[in-house]
Amino acid sequence: MKSNHTIWYTRLTAMFPTVAILALVVLGGCSVLPPSPPPDNIYLLEARTTSLPAPVHPVSATRRDLVLAVSMPRARAGFDTARMIWVRQAHGLEVYSRNRWADTPARMLAPQLVQALERSGAFHAVVLSPSRVSVALRLDTELIRLQQDFTVKPSEVRFTLGAQLIDTGTQRVIATAEFDETEKCETEDAYGGVLAANRALERLLARLAAFCAGNSR
Repeated sequence: MKSNHTIWYTRLTAMFPTVAILALVVLGGCSVLPPSPPPDNIYLLEARTTSLPAPVHPVSATRRDLVLAVSMPRARAGFDTARMIWVRQAHGLEVYSRNRWADTPARMLAPQLVQALERSGAFHAVVLSPSRVSVALRLDTELIRLQQDFTVKPSEVRFTLGAQLIDTGTQRVIATAEFDETEKCETEDAYGGVLAANRALERLLARLAAFCAGNSR
């Protein structure tokens, strides 16, 4: 008669092949799992502070008392997205698969507009709309285009912004303008497009600040 110890030993050794097979199946399954995709590259649309328009001097008393509200920029169809857009043929928009903006360009523009207009010194204050502050003027903007164009060599970024300056008391449109900036890319990739877009933004902000200051007299 076998002892209990012998019986348990026999059962345990009999289980070893089954355990080994299960381990191989599990390890084999792990080895065929696809690797995790690399994370997206995320970029900011921003102008260097040192490149923003310098204060306008002298500033008249009338303009110094004005408060300007900046509305949240709108975006034209196709550009209300955080995906980075590029083109290789007319009328066709494509996006980078692993590169994107931190937010939609229109939303990232809002604080940039406020900062540039504040630094211009042309207004008593600049606020982001909606605001409880009483304002005399409102700036409405629309992102018309922000794309990296590969139909030319080297590729270039096209950055276009429409603007309207409005008298909030009468709702009269004081002035309208469309600002278009083109900047060549240093490299033929998404990061080259980011650098070019930010350089174009710096010039665009300077032109927009001059437009608002010149039409608020």
